[in-house]
Amino acid sequence: MAKPRSQGGPATPATVALTALGIPYTPRAYEHDPAAPSYGLEAATALGVAPERVFKTLLAEADGRLVVGVVPVSTMLDLKALAASVGAKRAVMAAPVLAERKTGYVVGGISPIGQKTALPTIVDESAALWETVLVSGGRRGFDLELAPDDLLRATGGAYGDIAR
Repeated sequence: MAKPRSQGGPATPATVALTALGIPYTPRAYEHDPAAPSYGLEAATALGVAPERVFKTLLAEADGRLVVGVVPVSTMLDLKALAASVGAKRAVMAAPVLAERKTGYVVGGISPIGQKTALPTIVDESAALWETVLVSGGRRGFDLELAPDDLLRATGGAYGDIAR
């Protein structure tokens, strides 16, 4: 996989972080439709990738602290499982304005990589079934393809059974 500087891809905090870490990835851009009902399913369709291989980034508040859940776009985040995976009793979705402020990204383009505030990150264990997965590259219409273990390394995350 190439880095965006070699392919002329857009620089985002996510691509900058991956480049700094020496993690290989492939930039995958597509034409974003503002009317699309689901950013993740739009990406899967536009890029011709199985929805189970495209992961969305969601922020939740678990016992008052923010955590990141990364799950396939074909699934839902199991808040109870996410809470348990970080040793909390319960979790609720974070307000979009809070998610944007803490990550530095806009909703629909929140990458788990290169966030403004480093947060505990749990990636659904199904990611390990794939050679590569896709996550947001930091803006709508731009994904990054990388190995699941490299995603963990880039985020300081862990695998967990958090999708339903």
